[in-house]
Amino acid sequence: MGFIHAALGAATGVLSDQWKEYFYCDSLNADILVAKGQKRTSLKSSNYGTDNIITNGSVISVADGQCVLIVDNGKVVDYCAEPGEYKYDASSEPSLFDGGKLADNIKKVFENMGKRFTFGGEAPKDQRIYYFNTKELPGSKYGTANPVPFRVVDPRANIDIDVSVKCFGEYSIRLTNPILFYTNVCGNVANVYRKAELDAQMKSEFLTALQPAFAQISARQIRYSELPAHTQELADAMNEQLSSKWRDLRGIEVVSCGVNSIVADEKDEDMLKSLQRAAALKDPELGKGYLAGQFGQAAVDAANNEKGSDVLGVGIVNGVAGGVAGGIYGGTAAAGDDTAAFKAKVEKLAMMKEAGLLTEEEFAAMKKELLASIL
Repeated sequence: MGFIHAALGAATGVLSDQWKEYFYCDSLNADILVAKGQKRTSLKSSNYGTDNIITNGSVISVADGQCVLIVDNGKVVDYCAEPGEYKYDASSEPSLFDGGKLADNIKKVFENMGKRFTFGGEAPKDQRIYYFNTKELPGSKYGTANPVPFRVVDPRANIDIDVSVKCFGEYSIRLTNPILFYTNVCGNVANVYRKAELDAQMKSEFLTALQPAFAQISARQIRYSELPAHTQELADAMNEQLSSKWRDLRGIEVVSCGVNSIVADEKDEDMLKSLQRAAALKDPELGKGYLAGQFGQAAVDAANNEKGSDVLGVGIVNGVAGGVAGGIYGGTAAAGDDTAAFKAKVEKLAMMKEAGLLTEEEFAAMKKELLASIL
């Protein structure tokens, strides 16, 4: 049994002389995944009033963005995803019109199911036509109630750490294998199967897959703040993580994944900035320029301080400024051996930290770098 493409016009009075039953489906909105075909019956039908029998020679209409499955005694016997009107012929082989819009493996799935089910030529007792929505279905929202880890990799700053982020957005899906969806999810439905019936389960699985998907994104050295510009990469990563449950089991794939906002924990963000600043200061030219600017600002602040010595006096600033940059970056070598030089540089760094020119993290990072240079 199968579809035979019929060059038929609209359902007018003339058409009533050519068909016995006419199956159609109204437009499917984004909330409906599956709908049972509606039937209009002519006087030529031998199954007038019988909903679950398809008369040979009936016409089946397929609209754009729809896929029709014919189910005979619980077995999918044919499908069509090419828009048009078709004559149903019970004596022909399955047509399998996919329209180039369905999953590549749908014919293989159909063949495997054909081998698994046999009815020994039994006469049809229960035949159904189902319409599946194959358009992109937007509007599925997601959000992390609790922070999830995002690995930050920055080889230039020698950073490889996890930060906590919260992410919110929307994603869209598309039904690419209606046979799998019918077999493993919806089965026979009385009227329609809505996306809301699956939303809670899919949202839970989506959030579970979000963390390993983030790991794939971060491995490409994409920062979390850059995610809104890499939504296609995120959608690909989500599809890879969800393939076993969504694509291979339910015939559903993620089309796009939008990121409305992604925010890191404030402490983690401050830590990253400190580590990146410390890494930048390893460059002698950048370091000298940064320290010169900081000392200049400190001198201005000290000069504007009414008490003159509450934080750091102008004299101390002038005394330190002459030697710190050169001592740390090699412009003016400290006297004595390496240990004495290391001690002198650390003391200067400590003075900068006490003056508020370096944070605790920056001080620790630069001290570690100095220690490594003499070992």
